[in-house]
Amino acid sequence: MSAEQPSDIEVVVGRIGKPHGIRGEVTLDVRTDEPERRFAPGTTLRAEAPAGADRRPTSLTVARARWHQSTLLVTFEELEDRNAAEAVRGTVLHATIGHDEVPDDPEEYYDHQLVGLAVVDLDGTALGEVTAVVHGSAQDLLTVRTGDGRDTLVPFVSALVPEVDLAAGRLVVADRPGLVTPFPEDET
Repeated sequence: MSAEQPSDIEVVVGRIGKPHGIRGEVTLDVRTDEPERRFAPGTTLRAEAPAGADRRPTSLTVARARWHQSTLLVTFEELEDRNAAEAVRGTVLHATIGHDEVPDDPEEYYDHQLVGLAVVDLDGTALGEVTAVVHGSAQDLLTVRTGDGRDTLVPFVSALVPEVDLAAGRLVVADRPGLVTPFPEDET
């Protein structure tokens, strides 16, 4: 019996906004920390049209990407003019990443790398397991399922999560009452 190889992961990397100019260039609502990597020329992305949209491409290939002030402008090979660009407005773009791919920045992690990690406190005492990553507007939150079945949210900031050790399959939480461990008066 062979070990099952983890499959690749599909992630949302952006959503197409309004056309820019007359040659098919579009604005992009970026949903990735690595836009230069995800929108490199030649990259093919899966395109998911909004509900109720008429015949849209199922994939788009990046021809060119450039920053204009704080907006990413992208030209796709399949979009020849402003009308074609307008027709794909609202399309969500997905990239496929390998199960073993890692972000360029060693202090960043993909969600699938964190889900399933054991959670321990500063002394190494088991607290639970990461079951999800919630992307908030201020910071990301880790959902930790405790040994007694409770789900808690831990802000994914270095003051509360000082160590992530992917090789060991664990992350350290600087726990305090009410964060993962209940307040003493809440314990029964």
